Amino acid sequence: MKRFFTALAITSTLVITQACASQVKSGETPDSNASTVSNANPHADHNMEDSKTPEAKENSHGDHNMEDSHDEHSGHSKLESAITTAKLTLPTKITPNTPVPIVIEVKDKNGKAIANFDKFQEELMHLIVVSDDLQSFNHIHPTYKGNGRFEVQADFPYPGSYTLFSDYKVAGKAEQVSVLKAQVSGNSPAAPKIDLATTKTFGNTKANLKLSQPTLKAGQEVHVIFNLQDAVSNQPPKDLKPYLGERGHLVILKQSSPLTQADYIHAHAMKNTPTGEVHFITSFPKPGKYKMWGQFNRNGKIVTADFWVDVQ
Repeated sequence: MKRFFTALAITSTLVITQACASQVKSGETPDSNASTVSNANPHADHNMEDSKTPEAKENSHGDHNMEDSHDEHSGHSKLESAITTAKLTLPTKITPNTPVPIVIEVKDKNGKAIANFDKFQEELMHLIVVSDDLQSFNHIHPTYKGNGRFEVQADFPYPGSYTLFSDYKVAGKAEQVSVLKAQVSGNSPAAPKIDLATTKTFGNTKANLKLSQPTLKAGQEVHVIFNLQDAVSNQPPKDLKPYLGERGHLVILKQSSPLTQADYIHAHAMKNTPTGEVHFITSFPKPGKYKMWGQFNRNGKIVTADFWVDVQ
């Protein structure tokens, strides 16, 4: 495998998020391609950076397990953190809109590859790949090859800077997110004007975004509701299926440069909500513009509904 890649290694501090996984251990497979990277911060809380600036230390309530009981989304993991690091390997030259191989290797504080991971939301790793202007979004699931090594192919649609949020869970430890970076050479396109519309159509699905407060305020808990309708019948879709074991999936990112772990929020859908509605509960740590990507399964086809919100 090594001969196909020129290593571009980025070591990233791992940050704790809410543990909401089933205790399913992955298989252990030897792999000789592991390499040593520096240690991660074992005491970081979710939505915090290694630098531990006051800005980064704010709690965003990211990645709650959204059940019907308020107590179940307190945002605090009952499991301890794992002291781990991650390394990203990409080809040196990336051509826009051309799939490239991605390798992520996870190791412990001593540089030893970690063998076992727990599944959460039906996968061992969720990889969110976004352009730093927040126009491109991709949620993919790398394949575990054993010995801490995950592989997947992804494409980068246009030149510019990209951030990869790698979300995984070392066996018996709290869920973690590592922040990795990639660069595609060339002239980046101008970002379009931010659209704050709350009703949009995505293929055969019309989505209306509803919020529990008319004005969003930093640090305030908010219900985020996606009201989904079939674009033809204007009725709730009859073919909504679970996605990754839940009614929907939500990633939120604050518009920032550069993107960091403090800008990342991952929320889980609530259960037992009205037909055609998918509910989440979260909060926004700081004022600013945030982009949301809600994902839903219509009979096997994933609909990604993106909306901007302004937080005071």
